[in-house]
Amino acid sequence: MLCVYIYNYLPVKDEEMFLSGGLKSLLPHVLRRIIRCNRLSMSNTSGMAEGYKQANVVILHKSLADDFEKFCHANDGPLPLLYRSKPGDWKCPPLSRDSDIRTDCLQYRIYEHGACTGSLKSLKEYSEQLKDMVTFYLGCSFSFERAVQNANIPIRNVEQKCNVSMYKTAVPCYSVSAFCCNLVVTMRPIPESKLEAAVLATSELKEAHGAPIHMGDPGLLGIQDLSKPDYGDPVQLYPGDIPVFWACGVTGVEAVINCRAPLAFTHSPGCMFITDLRNDNVTGRSSREIPQVHCISQDPLHYSIVSAEAAQKIKTLETLIGIDPGDRGIIHLCRQDELLKACLSISHARSVLITTGFPTHFTYEPPEENDGPPGALAIAAILQALEKEVAIVTDQRAMNLNKKIIEEAVQLGILKRPIPLLSYQRESADSALMFLCENGNPGRPRFDHLIAIERAGMAADGNYYNARKVNIKHLVDPIDELFLAAQTIPGVTTTGVGDGGNELGMGKVKDAVKKHIKNGDVIACDVEADFTIVAGVSNWGGYAIACALYILSTCEIHDRYLRKAVGFPRLSKKTVWLSALPSVTKEEKLLKTLVRYGVRSGKTASLEMEVDGLPFYNTHSLMIEKLLQEMQQ
Repeated sequence: MLCVYIYNYLPVKDEEMFLSGGLKSLLPHVLRRIIRCNRLSMSNTSGMAEGYKQANVVILHKSLADDFEKFCHANDGPLPLLYRSKPGDWKCPPLSRDSDIRTDCLQYRIYEHGACTGSLKSLKEYSEQLKDMVTFYLGCSFSFERAVQNANIPIRNVEQKCNVSMYKTAVPCYSVSAFCCNLVVTMRPIPESKLEAAVLATSELKEAHGAPIHMGDPGLLGIQDLSKPDYGDPVQLYPGDIPVFWACGVTGVEAVINCRAPLAFTHSPGCMFITDLRNDNVTGRSSREIPQVHCISQDPLHYSIVSAEAAQKIKTLETLIGIDPGDRGIIHLCRQDELLKACLSISHARSVLITTGFPTHFTYEPPEENDGPPGALAIAAILQALEKEVAIVTDQRAMNLNKKIIEEAVQLGILKRPIPLLSYQRESADSALMFLCENGNPGRPRFDHLIAIERAGMAADGNYYNARKVNIKHLVDPIDELFLAAQTIPGVTTTGVGDGGNELGMGKVKDAVKKHIKNGDVIACDVEADFTIVAGVSNWGGYAIACALYILSTCEIHDRYLRKAVGFPRLSKKTVWLSALPSVTKEEKLLKTLVRYGVRSGKTASLEMEVDGLPFYNTHSLMIEKLLQEMQQ
């Protein structure tokens, strides 16, 4: 009690000094007693009792308690439940000794029928009502601040001596009965070089909200202005800082407001209950539990998270497909981690547009080759299984052929349902923008990601060339324009898959194509994609994308980040995803279908069971088996 006695006689002007030198290092039970003295003028408990867990508080009538507990379990990112009291129990023995929830928060709020009707320093005057009420103690991000600081990462709101910023988002929580609301998040500016360290420092502290749920542009969460938080104080970002968002226990306050209970109490945001529980030190983690951070978009700025184990599997897939059976020199075109970054971007997409079709056999009808369509359908199949919108855009002259191929793919069980088939023609200067966006509005794109796989790409002179330097422009619609327009639309990213450098999207490696690929100085595609996947055969790139998307979807770290730590893990759908992947049997049947429709091997123009002059059996079939085997290891 000596600390309390000393503090009681401190001049008010020395409070801040006492905080910096005393309150943050005091034991929780001493701090709670100081708070009961009601002399603290501090506005929040950030930085206090470093290394100890703090808790958000929600107090509801006992008739609502079971549903609120279910709501917490359904949204355990923002609402990690530390303890639920019995009705009328003002103590919480598992969390603290000699505590009293009526007096041990800096400030409380009272809600009546969903409206905040006041702030209180004590709930003692409501003791009679509290006899029929249940207290929920929910984890708080203040609890992880010490771990973040131990990783040499600054806590800007502590530096700036203010409360953390809290924002309502457009992300809906999983609803339970009367409890429904959108996610609330805290934002902490983190130096870009420290992003991965911040994720690592917090990911295992699940009772303090765990890893971030978003890193980058706040608009992707529906937050319009960082300078106007819904709760707490605005926190200044320094040059080089990235806004990083964690799920927040104030989500519980929003749930209380929306349930319109006749009477409810919560802590005042930032004024937490301080427990006696220390944050657990994290020791030895497997690669499945170690997160990695990757930037997947610059406009808007967006980072994603994946486990080290999943990332390594995808890198192995990239190595497998990077062999060069045709000895074309594609090793010089390969760029490390493009498959991983492309698939992370696709994983975040809501709607994907795929294009394929390379009419290299201009003297035949149809002129298409059989490298491209199988890979495109493999990607489409896994996107369907992942419940994303997917469409294919192709040449107008090839619409009937592609319609038949898609119908057969459904009958063969490759696709779950038919895919919308589109064509594109340039009619005006804004045709591409009108095609990609509702009413040509860049703020309302129809697609988040565009994928070109073995699609003829425009060269620097405006023509389209096959590998033998023959101009086939008369057979190719200007779908390249969609990829060029996508570069001007925030939030739309692109991937190009190719095996020779003359495919759409390969403009990213055009210098290497011109230097190392036969006829590269003429045939090199000039149109870039954000991500360029180079494979020995383009179909392999499609198979690898499908397998990589499966790996990401079954990665718990990535799944949590995708769903913003609300709702339940999606791993129960694993069987559905697995059944959507390419297999030797499926691809064998599809290739036979292409042969039947006169779609020929790229290199030889043969109507045999081969692609790019390589036999399906023991070459393509073996690659499919290797990819699936690596994926499931």
